Amino acid sequence: MKLTIGFSPCPNDTFIFDALVNGKIDTEGLEFLPVLEDIQTLNTGAGEGKLDITKLSFPAFFPQAAQYTILNAGAALGKGVGPLLVGKKLVEIGDVEHCRIAIPGENTTANFLLSYAFPQAKNKVAKLFSSIEDAVCDGKVDLGVIIHENRFTYQQKGLHKICDLGEVWEQKENAPIPLACIAIKRSLPDGVKKTVERLIRKSVEYSFSNYPQLSPYVAEHAQAMEEEVMRKHIQLYVNNYSIDLGDEGKKAIEQFYSVYARNNESPEISEAIFLS
Repeated sequence: MKLTIGFSPCPNDTFIFDALVNGKIDTEGLEFLPVLEDIQTLNTGAGEGKLDITKLSFPAFFPQAAQYTILNAGAALGKGVGPLLVGKKLVEIGDVEHCRIAIPGENTTANFLLSYAFPQAKNKVAKLFSSIEDAVCDGKVDLGVIIHENRFTYQQKGLHKICDLGEVWEQKENAPIPLACIAIKRSLPDGVKKTVERLIRKSVEYSFSNYPQLSPYVAEHAQAMEEEVMRKHIQLYVNNYSIDLGDEGKKAIEQFYSVYARNNESPEISEAIFLS
């Protein structure tokens, strides 16, 4: 059986899925066809049900819970992993709402956390996550919300941290930050869904067993990124929650949904959101 699987080219995702899509583990008769896109492209595609399995920001998953369910392996969730709000010059917190802010997509967790911390900040412009640093440096926007490896490079470009948006969430909610999940189509046979979840877990464990060595697959898609930055990226975003959400991870996601639903006046999800 062939299954399409969407994830980003960032080191945390290629680290997680390397063994799965490159035949380094026994895939038990399943063939995985990788589709590498930025997170906002994956979020948008979910509405059209393009992929069998896909990484999704949680604000993109919730509206699609009728057709997708969350796997317990492969997620990005943790503490100290949230997006950063940065600027070319320091800006007072009270002035953020008056700034033009670049975001990595409307239905990303990064944008949700910006709205959570600064509900009056409405002047936003969506950009590809990798172009946000330059947009701030070039003065095209006043501030930018950065994710992924840009957490480790923004200072090299002379940018300043205005606010750690994840820290705001952690302090107010006293919970880990759910960034993104791996979702699978509900229409697939239950046995296939369970097998995919187990194989993703094995894929993560395989990569950890070979760490700190980085596979050519990770380096190839990281392009010009320095190895030190790749490792920092993996160490920050791939953790025990990536192997299994566990009760704590599930509780954090349910708490995130509660805040999301309240802020978006969303109807309650009737389906169980986690694969059982």
